Amino acid sequence: MSQLLAYHGDPKVKAKYLARVRAHRKADELVQGVGFERNGETRGCAVGCTLDAYDHARYPVELGMPEMLARLEDAIFEGLPKAKALEWPTQFLSAAKPGADLSLVGWKFLAWLLSDEKVNPGINHPLVRDAVKRCANMMHDMGEGKKVAESARSAAESAARSAAWSAAESAAWSAESAAWSAARSAAESAAWSAESAAWSAARSAAWSAAWSAEAAAESAARSAARSAESAAYVLMSKKLLTLMRAAPVSR
Repeated sequence: MSQLLAYHGDPKVKAKYLARVRAHRKADELVQGVGFERNGETRGCAVGCTLDAYDHARYPVELGMPEMLARLEDAIFEGLPKAKALEWPTQFLSAAKPGADLSLVGWKFLAWLLSDEKVNPGINHPLVRDAVKRCANMMHDMGEGKKVAESARSAAESAARSAAWSAAESAAWSAESAAWSAARSAAESAAWSAESAAWSAARSAAWSAAWSAEAAAESAARSAARSAESAAYVLMSKKLLTLMRAAPVSR
């Protein structure tokens, strides 16, 4: 099987998809909350307006990018404030250099998500600290291209579809929720632990700071939660772009 390289190493492929996304945005067809549809009007999300279809599995075929990155792009697009969301698909496509090997980027992103308190302040809670650290270590090893047990890797790769999607989308659960999910998953396989922690720890990133406030003052907490959630998505978008830009280009 040949190596998967961004845009299959062809700048013309990159130009094609950038032009498509820009055209959709100019026509006011780039919207949150919709996959892709043509019902009298054409409109869609980041993935939908890139492919003119809503199918993450087509990213490897059409763009030479791992499906995990398609799901991360999608989830971050849905969580960003509207103005930033409209800029996001172009930023995402621009960040990948033709011929770049992006195969490790998703794992590096998940490792960061499980180890950076700025985006995920719940990770050092006593109930979850050790379990999340084990998950982060596994993601780090995979992000470095290190071999892990074949059974664990297979399960982790299968889980990555949902884990990557929810890494950004799920920034709306409390640290307590992440703690229990990650602690539970630690008792299972390393691969399942990676999935659950990536899923749940991300959820605590945005709302955990506002969770207790919501119980005391619902209206104020909703505002704080929205602000925290937006900040988390912005951090995630910046980190993913940085990792994509740094991916090695095959010569």
